[in-house]
Amino acid sequence: MQKLAIILALFITQLLSAQSNYEKGMQKAFELWRTNPTEASNLFERIAKAEPDNWLPPYYAAQINIVNSFGEKDKEKLTAQLAKAQDLLNDATTISKNNPELLVLQALLHTAWVAYDGASYGMTLSPKVTALYAKAEQIAPNNPRVVLNKAEWAMGSARFFGQDTKPFCKDVERALELFANFKPETPFYPKWGKERAEQILADCK
Repeated sequence: MQKLAIILALFITQLLSAQSNYEKGMQKAFELWRTNPTEASNLFERIAKAEPDNWLPPYYAAQINIVNSFGEKDKEKLTAQLAKAQDLLNDATTISKNNPELLVLQALLHTAWVAYDGASYGMTLSPKVTALYAKAEQIAPNNPRVVLNKAEWAMGSARFFGQDTKPFCKDVERALELFANFKPETPFYPKWGKERAEQILADCK
């Protein structure tokens, strides 16, 4: 009985230690993101290998590569970044299927290609982006990132076709309300987007 108690105590200690290492690693990666996004992405990737059942580390590694792709003019560099992001997103989706946060990130990855060259990628990728946001909305209609990014995509499409973007301002306003009440499901769960919503809403007014 005593042996069993010792084994159990050791197991719990190891579990807490592993959890602590994960938390420390994630916090360090978020801190690095501010100054060195490439290093932060690499660290998230290393955490992903150590946490094969956790979708969050590959999600953030993918997000860094996607965010850094907007405005990139070098096609070779853009292709490498987005290919890496796609691999990471595939890994995360294998762990967590029908996850609205991953659907939003996949839509943003396609949007990076459209932003780079709308003439080449708009026709093929625009329907995919619209479908991804529709699916994410079906799964999580009150997720603020789903509402915000779907509205911003609609605004971009409206601008491209010379249409009024005002009708979508109410959706951005709703997203901002949802951000105020959003409760992350787990530690390190995505919570970005509020500042972007405020910025778009300011432009609406």
